Amino acid sequence: MPTLDRQDNVFVLDLGDGENRFHPDWITAVGAALDEVEKAEGPRALVTAATGKFYSNGLDLEWLFAHADRHQDYVVSVHELFARMLSLPVVTVAALQGHTFAAGAMFSLAHDFRVMRADRGYWCLPEADINIPFTPGMAALIQSRLAPQTAHEAMLTARRYGGADAAATGIVDQAVSEDAVRSAAIEIAQAQVNKAGDTLGTIKARMYAPALATLRDTTDPLG
Repeated sequence: MPTLDRQDNVFVLDLGDGENRFHPDWITAVGAALDEVEKAEGPRALVTAATGKFYSNGLDLEWLFAHADRHQDYVVSVHELFARMLSLPVVTVAALQGHTFAAGAMFSLAHDFRVMRADRGYWCLPEADINIPFTPGMAALIQSRLAPQTAHEAMLTARRYGGADAAATGIVDQAVSEDAVRSAAIEIAQAQVNKAGDTLGTIKARMYAPALATLRDTTDPLG
């Protein structure tokens, strides 16, 4: 399960050492960690990271298929997590040390910055290959955070981007060696700790107002 640590003014949320899929308990744990970050006072920023082969492999499809009657509520909770991260009033950095797929990739886009391992691991939106359409909220998030041509390619072709390609297309901000992923993310976050607060939250809320409104629309989240 996710664990929250703090290094000086940078909170580090480790998402786990497995596939880090969006099980309801995992979503709740991440939300509780964001509560702690948001309630803290003074300079601060947030890095999310993981341990092992995966940053996150996305939705917990096994749980979802076993609880089909809760499909809509589950999607609402995922959308809210994306919206919360996108509008969090601190600078956020995703340290992508491993595979970052589907909702995991979308979660990374909800961060302000991303650092990815250069030599191994893929960032991918596989929905076109697995026949699961993006919800309106997911589409809005992706298109608000990627250049139009990159969003078009990533969403329609399910391309797997390695670190260098992800950096070249603007999906991530840096591609670095495996041992530098987390430290580079912390360095970016540490440089921005003084931005934390209501003003930053307002800037994000206004910058991403259309995407946030779509993500928070609970009337028809599946489209």
